[in-house]
Amino acid sequence: MTVLIYIIWVSTLVFASISIPWYIKRYRKVDFVVALYVIYLALSQVIATKIAAFHLVIGTFYTPAAVLIFPFTFQIIDIVNEAFGRYEVHRMTYIALVTQVIMAFFFWLADLLPSAPFWQSNPGWHSIISLVPRITLASWIAFMISQNLDAFLYAKLRGLTKGRHLWIRNVIGDIISLAVDSVIFISLAFYGLQPIVPLIVGQIVIKWLVSIVDTPLMYLSRRILYRVPYTYKNPLDN
Repeated sequence: MTVLIYIIWVSTLVFASISIPWYIKRYRKVDFVVALYVIYLALSQVIATKIAAFHLVIGTFYTPAAVLIFPFTFQIIDIVNEAFGRYEVHRMTYIALVTQVIMAFFFWLADLLPSAPFWQSNPGWHSIISLVPRITLASWIAFMISQNLDAFLYAKLRGLTKGRHLWIRNVIGDIISLAVDSVIFISLAFYGLQPIVPLIVGQIVIKWLVSIVDTPLMYLSRRILYRVPYTYKNPLDN
């Protein structure tokens, strides 16, 4: 069953690697990509309430299940940065932030509502949903630091390599930003609730392994995206 889950996950990642740059190349717009980005982040806030076990050849690692979504969000950041520049990445980030605040607010509001006397699922609902605002806050503190760090490193490495060697900026940027994200997020989201160190180690290892899988897919995305003109002029690149 676990192998099947990994196969489905990789297939979904491959599909995203093809469809996202294809859409940008076909329509030269970022609206669909922003919508996907918002959805991925919203899902991650809820899925992160489950601590999953990843049984790998090198060992067993424990981390929030939302780790499966992170390669999609980082891939979108890299693709948008490649096609439109850092300015559009920052704009997309701020749009996503507003939507996540709204989502967390309504989760909190719904949790405060008294439940019907015949509804027996309230304890389970509360145990999950009550964590979402905390996870969302922790996620966004980590996100605002690591995602912007990733976009900055990606742009800098792109300039240093003169647009060549995609794997360098993809791998180095991800290694640094993913480690920073893991330490900040796990510490803020689960301190006092779960063992922090195993979760940090597990999330860093899984994210690094995922970044290796994601690297050839970035080459595929770039090949599809090749010679797409920027839709927006990036004032930060002047």
